[in-house]
Amino acid sequence: MSSPEPNVRAARKPSPVVAVTGAGDGIGALLTARLAASSEVKQVLAIDERRGDFDGADGATWHVLDVRDPAIAEKLRGADVVVHLALDLDLESDPAARTAYNVRGTQTVLTAAAAAGVHRVVLCTSAMVYGALPDNAVPLAEDAELRATEEATGVGDLLEIERLARRAPKAHPGLNVTVVRPAALVGGVDTPLTRYFESPRLLVVKGSRPCWQFCHVDDLASALEFAALEKAEGDLAVGCDGWLEQEEVEELTGIRRMELPSAVALGTASRLHRLGLTPSPAGDLAYTMHPWVVSGSRLHDAGWRPQWTNEEVLAELLAEVSGRHTVAGRRLGRKDATAAGAAGATVALLGTAAVVRKVRKARRGRI
Repeated sequence: MSSPEPNVRAARKPSPVVAVTGAGDGIGALLTARLAASSEVKQVLAIDERRGDFDGADGATWHVLDVRDPAIAEKLRGADVVVHLALDLDLESDPAARTAYNVRGTQTVLTAAAAAGVHRVVLCTSAMVYGALPDNAVPLAEDAELRATEEATGVGDLLEIERLARRAPKAHPGLNVTVVRPAALVGGVDTPLTRYFESPRLLVVKGSRPCWQFCHVDDLASALEFAALEKAEGDLAVGCDGWLEQEEVEELTGIRRMELPSAVALGTASRLHRLGLTPSPAGDLAYTMHPWVVSGSRLHDAGWRPQWTNEEVLAELLAEVSGRHTVAGRRLGRKDATAAGAAGATVALLGTAAVVRKVRKARRGRI
C-alpha cells in the first residue's frame, strides 16, 4: 500500500490579514490592489482619511480615519501585518505640519499595532537615509550606516521614522518592524529628484560623481508585498539593478549639462530657499552630486527581482515631466521658463533671476 500524500496545505503558512495605511491613493492604493488580488492574503484592511476609488478597492475592507487617531488600534485588531504608508511627502506642505503628521502618525500606528496584537509592521522611508556622500560604497549594503543629515527635503522625517522603527521592538516585545528603503522613486510622484529632470539644463556640480538609480512605484509595491508576506527578512533596500553615470543620463535624456562650482551651486540654492523662492533646500543638491546606490541584495536573495530597468524608468520619468518647467526646484510658468531657457546656462540655475525680480515686484505691490 502506498503511503498517503503529505498534507501540503497544512504545511503552508496561514494566509495573513494585512492592513495598509494610506491606502486611498499613491503607493498605498497600488499595494492594496495587489494584496486584494493575491491568493496568499486572507483579507486586506484599508485605512485612510477617505475611501480609495481605484480598480481593486472593493476587494478591501475600508476604515476611514486619520492614522493619528488612537481609535486605529481597534481597526487593526485581527491584522497580522500592518504596512504603514500614510506619509505626507508633498513638497508644498508646511514643513512643521508635515513633520507632525509623519512622526505622530508613525508613533500612533506602531503603538496601536502592538496593542492590537499585530506581529509585524512594515514602514517605508527612502534610500536617501543612507546619505549622499562622496565616500559611499557603490552599491551600499542594507546594513550600511545611515549617514544622512536633516538638510534635504523630508529626510529629517524619514530619519525619525527610522529611529522609531529601531525603538519599537524594544518598547513592544514581540513586534517585528521592517523598513523598506526605495531608491529615487518614479511613477506619479513629485520630488526634488523628479523635478531635477524638469530643468532646461541638468545641473552638475564640478568635481562631483553622480550615480543615478531609480525605483518604479510598481516595483516598490511589489517589494512591499514581499515584506508584508514575510518572504524577506531585515530592512530592505529596493531599486532597479545597477545605476547610470551622469554621462549616460545626459545621453538618454538629450538634456545638456550646466556645470557650476560647488560654492556657487550650494550658495545660490541656500539663498533661494531662505528667501522662500524655492521649495528645495541646498541639502537636496547632495543627492544629485554623490552616489547613494543600493544593492537590494536581501530582496534578491529572497527571489525578488525588479521588473523595470533604470533606462525604462528614466524614459517614463521624461514622459511624465514633459511640458513642465522647473528652475532650482521651483515650477515656472511658460513665460518664466522661456526667459530662463533663453538666458543661458548660469541663468538657467538662477532663472531665478527672472523669478526673483517677479517675486520682489509682487511683494512691492502688496506694500
